[in-house]
Amino acid sequence: MKPAKTLAVLGASAVCLSAPQPLLAEEGGFIKDATATLQARNYFFSRDYSDIRGTEQSMAQEWAQGFILNFKSGYTPGPLGVGLDAIGTLGLKLDSGKGRVNSGLLPVQEDGEAADNYSRLGLALKLRLAKSELRIGELQPNLPVLSFSDIRLLPPSYQGASIVSNDIDGLTLQGGRLRSTSLRNESGDGKLQAMLGHVPKRAVSSDAFNYFGADYAFNDKRTSLSAWYGQLEDIYHQRFLGLKHSQPLGGWILGANLGYYNSEEDGKQLLGAIDNQAFFSLLSAKRGGHTFYVGYQGMFGDSAFPRVFANITPLGNEVPTYEFAYTDERSWQLRYDYDFAASGLPGLTSTVRYIRGDNVDTGKGFEGKDWERDLDIGYVIQSGPLGGLGIKVRNVVARSNYRTDINENRLLLSYSWKLF
Repeated sequence: MKPAKTLAVLGASAVCLSAPQPLLAEEGGFIKDATATLQARNYFFSRDYSDIRGTEQSMAQEWAQGFILNFKSGYTPGPLGVGLDAIGTLGLKLDSGKGRVNSGLLPVQEDGEAADNYSRLGLALKLRLAKSELRIGELQPNLPVLSFSDIRLLPPSYQGASIVSNDIDGLTLQGGRLRSTSLRNESGDGKLQAMLGHVPKRAVSSDAFNYFGADYAFNDKRTSLSAWYGQLEDIYHQRFLGLKHSQPLGGWILGANLGYYNSEEDGKQLLGAIDNQAFFSLLSAKRGGHTFYVGYQGMFGDSAFPRVFANITPLGNEVPTYEFAYTDERSWQLRYDYDFAASGLPGLTSTVRYIRGDNVDTGKGFEGKDWERDLDIGYVIQSGPLGGLGIKVRNVVARSNYRTDINENRLLLSYSWKLF
């Protein structure tokens, strides 16, 4: 869909929905409880593959402007409430080049150039009964077996059906079937594909991703248990068990995030045998504006960790640059966060992270090793004409003896408007 057409449709929808609707407003909350937000993102991404020489592309560097319009209706009156959600996205190229594409910000055309623009409009019908909701259409699930990876200009989405139930206090049950996906830098629907570790497996595809799971929170919601199952049909299936806990102790708050995945091949085994067991442990200690983390992550079995392309996962040591999830890899993490509100500078935050991995089975007769250092700084302007403007800066240095070295810089400016 052309950007002008997308904006016209979205604008007309917003005007109609914000106009007086006495009947619907009086009978229920379809219009009365509706909300709409518009977010603008300006994203500069530069990734230098420092060890690549010769004619192979050694850099991905692009600059783009994005807009995300989210409309969420209320529900019609009665025991079964009916609603409709919509999301419209538009991405515009500001700077790119044939030798600098594949940053994940913009689509790449057949001639090797980045597209000037891309856009999408997705709708989801929702039905609510008591504290359960069925959604059909455009979905953005965020699950242990399929996380919501909104890490570029525009968010990805899936097409299918999902159900969420909160009818039992403290217990959330979810299930769904997804038939296709719209990747973060594409406007159309595509088949579901897999990654093993950091390697995309785009030669084969699946007809569906199925999932179901439960999260139970108790102990004043300081403790939660999770059990999940995910299946990328004919490629792999995956089970997950998780535990999260937060414990005040004196002036400190101690935290633990533990998880275990067990993944195997599925159905027609389109990628052959898959055998991976993954364990992670991320422990934290918070006092005032300071938060300290230490993490361990281990891969076991004959395969790298599988996931749906092109997502990051909730693994404790996985970050958007390196995953530390290749075959037999063991990794450790040290991380320090500081919230400058504790020093009288609200809105300013920082993160420093170092991760080191080894014991990787490269299949090439040597032990694979890698490490990554991240520095993230964020600031939200608190007041004035630019109040609410978010600024994020990210610098990464990542090195490996079995995959490409990376020097990376990102700059993201974001601002949201509440339309109604």
